[in-house]
Amino acid sequence: MLRLGEYQELKVIKKVDFGVYLAQEEGEERVLLPKKELPGGVKIGDVQRVFLYKDSKDRLIATLREPRLTLGKIALLTVKEVGKIGAFLDWGLEKDLLLPFREQTKRVRAGEECLAALYIDKSQRLCATMNVYPYLEKNSPYKTGDQVKGRIYETSDNFGVFVAVDDQYSALIPKREAAGTLVIGDVVEARVTKVKEDGKLDLSVREKSYLQIEEDAENIMQVIDEFAGVLPFNDRVSPEIIKREFGLSKNAFKRAVGRLLRQGRIEITENRIIKL
Repeated sequence: MLRLGEYQELKVIKKVDFGVYLAQEEGEERVLLPKKELPGGVKIGDVQRVFLYKDSKDRLIATLREPRLTLGKIALLTVKEVGKIGAFLDWGLEKDLLLPFREQTKRVRAGEECLAALYIDKSQRLCATMNVYPYLEKNSPYKTGDQVKGRIYETSDNFGVFVAVDDQYSALIPKREAAGTLVIGDVVEARVTKVKEDGKLDLSVREKSYLQIEEDAENIMQVIDEFAGVLPFNDRVSPEIIKREFGLSKNAFKRAVGRLLRQGRIEITENRIIKL
């Protein structure tokens, strides 16, 4: 059986003016390898390792070129252009790969890179998706405390920030650990805080708490300076404002404010935080 989106070793069963037909055995389903891709001296019975995809007329075709992405795998690809139905990615073949709008976790633009997986859609065509969660591996070599680098591919108000470590392994920055502005496509350096039973990683972009409080406190002082020494709210402000102004969770904000208060650097009134 011919397998779309995969490499196969197929036998040359017929030669024609415009190429050769390949199949597993004589009489079985066959596919064309175009003449322009034929190596010299090919003869009936030779075995060729080819990749199978569909051409611009939606016909199954074989190629000796090596795509940057195969079925069920993930790769970082460049957006060549954006059309009416989605974006088109450069994956190393003559026909660009469609990334439908519905498969984009954020709208992409020409020239950008995006992490994508290859799948077969309902019309039996190869397409790309930025929803790479099901395709990520869970057998990373990392352990708790390791520093890693990963690419953000999705964000969730409920769960946090989803990251592909090394563009390969499944990881999550839980909401409580997601400091600052983290955007899809960004590459972040993080610390592994937990390796779950299924192999997925929990990450933090924050330092260990005793180091992080000092850094958060200094960031808060910088923001206070930007407000001419007086914040127009106190430590009971909403989590949304804290996130917007400081990039911190409410708990992290209160810990850092408490540190500044003990150090005598600020005063908290009924509706203000004042630099002393």
